[in-house]
Amino acid sequence: MTLITVPLTSFLKQFTQLVVEIFYPRSCLHCGDAVEHSDYQFLCSACSRELFLSKPPSCSTCGYPFFGMLAGPRICPHCTELDPLFEQGKTLFLAKGPARSIIHALKYQSGFYVLEDVKVMIAKIPSYKDYFDGAILVPVPLHPTKERERGFNQSLVIAKSLNDATMAKDLQNLLVRKVYTQTQTRLSRTARHQNVKNAFALASDAVVIPNQTYILVDDVITTGSTFNACAAALREAGATQIKVATLGHG
Repeated sequence: MTLITVPLTSFLKQFTQLVVEIFYPRSCLHCGDAVEHSDYQFLCSACSRELFLSKPPSCSTCGYPFFGMLAGPRICPHCTELDPLFEQGKTLFLAKGPARSIIHALKYQSGFYVLEDVKVMIAKIPSYKDYFDGAILVPVPLHPTKERERGFNQSLVIAKSLNDATMAKDLQNLLVRKVYTQTQTRLSRTARHQNVKNAFALASDAVVIPNQTYILVDDVITTGSTFNACAAALREAGATQIKVATLGHG
């Protein structure tokens, strides 16, 4: 009886899911159209073609992709004024169009379901997936007040997803945000730097291994100011190999 029941239950579950998708297809979170014949669960095929996945060659500091096949040195316009305290950076996509909708759903609508599509994107870019091999992921912390308001830390949620989708060694909450800062969204480059300066510190129970690679994780990189402030706290604690990673590049 058991041998018959298990396959039957599985069949009924798949059949029910098929019926639901036929009569109530998922809507694209960007344009609202039905999601059909797409690589993703929450982006339609048309919107998926508008994604700008960050493939090599790209800026080694922030991960911004260099488009085209121009020879010679490439200068990233996003890093010309940045004196990075981290060695390298990777980003999964440009935060525009459908990709911006993914980040917005995750960050402001508790749309954790979009991480299933993020994992599909990661699988499409081996250079991004392999970047995490053997590293300890460190999510950029929110101030406790902000985390209570939002209900979660999106950087921690993203880091957990990356930990599952890659060969990262571990995930550790090594940092705390000791200063409640205003949002970086509408600030200038200089103001962003000052806004987060000395805002982060090592967690009271944190243990830093000098030769271990640590990758700071956040949702978006724009000027790199937040990452620099976090890297400064890790370096002060003895970390020597620090990288950064995001889903999007602003």
